[in-house]
Amino acid sequence: MPAELFAPENTLEDASEDTGFLTPVNVSSSLFFESPVEIFARVHREIRPRTPVPAIVVEFKQFANADSHVRLESGTVTVRITDLLEGAPAPVLESLAHILLGKLYRKPAARQYEHRYRLYLNRRDMRRRITLVRQTRGRKVHLGSQGSVHNLEEVFEELNQKYFGGMMTRPGLGWSHVRSRTRLGHFDPCHQMIMISRIFDDPRAPRLALEYVMFHEMLHLHYPVDHSGARRCVHTPEFKAHEKQFPQFKEARALLKKMW
Repeated sequence: MPAELFAPENTLEDASEDTGFLTPVNVSSSLFFESPVEIFARVHREIRPRTPVPAIVVEFKQFANADSHVRLESGTVTVRITDLLEGAPAPVLESLAHILLGKLYRKPAARQYEHRYRLYLNRRDMRRRITLVRQTRGRKVHLGSQGSVHNLEEVFEELNQKYFGGMMTRPGLGWSHVRSRTRLGHFDPCHQMIMISRIFDDPRAPRLALEYVMFHEMLHLHYPVDHSGARRCVHTPEFKAHEKQFPQFKEARALLKKMW
């Protein structure tokens, strides 16, 4: 069976700020004349010193985001890296190698590598490039705002008037194709789009639960992501404080837990 794992840009960035001391590790300095294949082969030897290095293929691909993938099949390790990292400094590719191969062989990478990788992706110039790539290559697939039970535009405007004084500009709104129970909603700043899980477009789903999820995503419009060093904080203290002002905050969260 082939195994494929990936290092998603968003989850590697979306981490709380590290305040503890990073434990030293025995790190070999990346040689600047190493090719990506040589970097991955060297890291493979470090992770699995008693195992012969398999054939390794490294490709840079035009993904719609900053994700990178690793796959083991028929004795060959295939690495597909976002082209946003083509030409990245050798230490960054070395960190990615530790992250991907660590996932492949179930040996978590040392915090130094994840920190270095997040730090690079969180640079202002990289964030601009990632946003541009998402805008030009990505697309939002959805069912539109009019559902069989609820109209998301009506829900948005009702909450806008009630809690934001009607001052919030309405973004794109759409129901997801999938009735997701894990991703209830999300805001995509690159496409200025709020997506809501179709699980709520059901007469059995409490209206309060839908309103709370929409309110949460609207707060992402109101509070920008906080970037600081290797830190990317989506839910800032200001965000969390405002969220708790939702009149039936505890009741709504309890409803979400009871739905499934």
